[in-house]
Amino acid sequence: MFYLLILLLQMKLIKQITDLNKAINNEKRLGFVPTMGSLHNGHEALIKASQKNCTYTLVTIFVNPTQFNNHKDYKNYPRSLSADLKILKKLKVDYVYLPVVNQIFNDNKSPKISLKKSQKILCAKFRKGHFEGVLDVLNRLVKLISPRLIFMGEKDYQQFFLVKNFIEKNYKTKVHACKTIRDINMIALSSRNRLLNKTNFNTSGLIAKKLFYLKKVIKNDTSKSNKIIKDFKKELIKKFDIQIEYLECRNLINLSGNIYKQPFKLFVAYYINGVRLIDNF
Repeated sequence: MFYLLILLLQMKLIKQITDLNKAINNEKRLGFVPTMGSLHNGHEALIKASQKNCTYTLVTIFVNPTQFNNHKDYKNYPRSLSADLKILKKLKVDYVYLPVVNQIFNDNKSPKISLKKSQKILCAKFRKGHFEGVLDVLNRLVKLISPRLIFMGEKDYQQFFLVKNFIEKNYKTKVHACKTIRDINMIALSSRNRLLNKTNFNTSGLIAKKLFYLKKVIKNDTSKSNKIIKDFKKELIKKFDIQIEYLECRNLINLSGNIYKQPFKLFVAYYINGVRLIDNF
């Protein structure tokens, strides 16, 4: 309790919607960084980008149950509120909003969000309802906060792509992407990395380096990308004993599989010792 009182002297810790409305009612250049907590240097980069581009920055910590298609995954998602608040205090964040589930989902008037058939690719193909849950909660939060800019990381590129299209179509808010921040072993920073043991963490770094190399090979001859990926996928599974959900290239214009003369990314989702990791290169 004493620690939280000290925090309140330096940043506004908000738990109620009424207090949120009072705090940000007149903030016209507000940057918004939505998180599910377990903060790391990737979140720090998003916050610093907001502070650079906006007058005030608001961070939410909310583990959204509607974007988990597996209750066990939701239950096991790493949570570290006390450590997160210390990080936000150090970064001099202006506002921290800590909503609870019934606050966010007390409005039954919000329209049901559905993905088009063409959008059910990559993670949307394997995590039924995941992005619908992400879009729904961000739709509700943007209505409450009315930020000028939202800052999201490129590690979850499909999420960024869908959120940007949805939010900018329905609001004046712009969605800004920040580059993926990586650990010293090249694995993309993620809250889920905390669920990895040391061996799995090191192995994931080796996989990331292999995939950076694969991206270079594909860039040299995109016409053979399918065969190159098929062979490489077999090699990764055999060498590292992982389960690969998907490994494929998508262009950055509309996320279709046509990468000929188009900017593109290599997308991957895999399980290592029961932990699901995603990345793109």
